[in-house]
Amino acid sequence: MSERKSYHVMDATDRTPVEVAVGVLIERDAQGREGRFLLTSRPVGKVYAGYWEFPGGKLEAGETVEQALRRELHEEIGITIGDAHPWQVEVMDYPHARVRLHFCKVYQWQGEFEMREGQHMAWQTLPVEAVPVLPGTIPVLQWLAAERGHQGLTHHEVKPG
Repeated sequence: MSERKSYHVMDATDRTPVEVAVGVLIERDAQGREGRFLLTSRPVGKVYAGYWEFPGGKLEAGETVEQALRRELHEEIGITIGDAHPWQVEVMDYPHARVRLHFCKVYQWQGEFEMREGQHMAWQTLPVEAVPVLPGTIPVLQWLAAERGHQGLTHHEVKPG
């Protein structure tokens, strides 16, 4: 008699999402209209190294989204933010993790930008010139485009090979 093995294939609903606070830092003009926004590249040694994203990081035990965002932006890019305005929430399934991204718009910050993890930064407009863009960043670019009445591309695809 052979032993029968049962295998369970994990799907997205089986994975508890990691909570992540993300800052959408936006410059405003004199009339208060939204302008350029900040993207940073993922540092060497992290999953998706070199991909461009909005800065942020994981919530620690007991932290609110705003507390985590303040801590992460200070640790990673050296700034102190003003108010964080909750904006959108998106769940993304990556091969390595399922994440719930809490996007907050930030219009005020203090300090000099300092890429403390060896990443790069770029102020962008639509369509974004920085490539490649992290998959979790694409919905944000689409939301910004919709709010701004932007027609056409939001980012450039990187063609394999």
